[in-house]
Amino acid sequence: MAGTRASASRRAFAQLAAGTPVLPVLIVTVIALVDLVGGAGMIWLPLLAAGPALAATTNGPRGVLSVGFLAVALGATLGIRDGIPGRELAAVLSALVAVTLASGLAGVLRGRRERVLAAVRSVAETAQHALLKPVPSTVGPFQVAVRYSAAAAEARIGGDLYALIPTPHGVRLIVGDVRGKGLPAVGTAALVLGVFREAAHDEPDLLAVIDRIERSLARNLGHDDFVTAVVAGYSQAAGHLEVVNCGHTPPLLVRACGSVTPVEPAHPSPPLGLRGLAGHAPSLHALPFADGDQLLLYTDGVTEARDHRRAFYPLAEGLERHVSHEPARTLDGLHDELLSHVGGRLHDDAALLLIRKPAASEAGGPAEVTAPGAAPEARCCL
Repeated sequence: MAGTRASASRRAFAQLAAGTPVLPVLIVTVIALVDLVGGAGMIWLPLLAAGPALAATTNGPRGVLSVGFLAVALGATLGIRDGIPGRELAAVLSALVAVTLASGLAGVLRGRRERVLAAVRSVAETAQHALLKPVPSTVGPFQVAVRYSAAAAEARIGGDLYALIPTPHGVRLIVGDVRGKGLPAVGTAALVLGVFREAAHDEPDLLAVIDRIERSLARNLGHDDFVTAVVAGYSQAAGHLEVVNCGHTPPLLVRACGSVTPVEPAHPSPPLGLRGLAGHAPSLHALPFADGDQLLLYTDGVTEARDHRRAFYPLAEGLERHVSHEPARTLDGLHDELLSHVGGRLHDDAALLLIRKPAASEAGGPAEVTAPGAAPEARCCL
């Protein structure tokens, strides 16, 4: 029983301490002590209004009123002690009361805004989970990791998009960037992802998936709107990746030996939504993808991130520094380095999606057997 009472007392004290306006009370106390020591009277007493004004930024109405009452009481006591004329002292105390009431109202409005912001964040997070569904760490034959950072930190959602899904035709994925910002960009991203998820299951040909997205965008986008994207597919039967780059930044291929090279399209294709203006269809690029290879897809919010000297983030060099056999650890290192490069906050949405094809021995399959006396087969990057 005693232990329960002690625990309840500690919780009550912790709640009281958390809601106590310590800094405003300290400021009021310091001003009062300075007045007591210096005896300056009217020089210092108006500064007591700083207490309730500061409390409005950190505490609710109760804390503001408490600090205001303390300031008025100290002001009256010190004014009488210092012999300030009644009319001047009344003016100072009236000002303290007015600042306290205004600060209390500001505290009420701040608390209301914080509750609204919390609700907006909750809705945005729910929308993000519905739009950018969590990707499991293993999809088909691949190890997978994803990192997404929205520039609109309060909303936590932006115009970048990604998806990776297993289908009857193999694993298919998309990473893209919608032109523009805000809710229109989010709506376009939702449209692209919805069509992609349906077409990826229905269409055996990856170019047919692109056609479905293109037709949908043609019906729904404005003349100046478009989406850059990389769409890829992998089937065990083909044994290689099929990549279609629609005006997007080129993915980075990491070979098993650690070399990093950009996957440039042989025939550049227009962004999604602009095919009618460009006049030609996208082309398919077959990319050999062996055991141990990795592919990093990303948006331009990563490569266009600048430091205080306006230098872009060197993604390829960063990938070489942080690449490992665990995609999640690789992206953790990249993401932390990216935030450090920009000083802690991105100015554009940034998405990173990394897939890795583990060797059969890593997946628990049979290890390769080397004949007695024979040297292991050397593997090199060309």
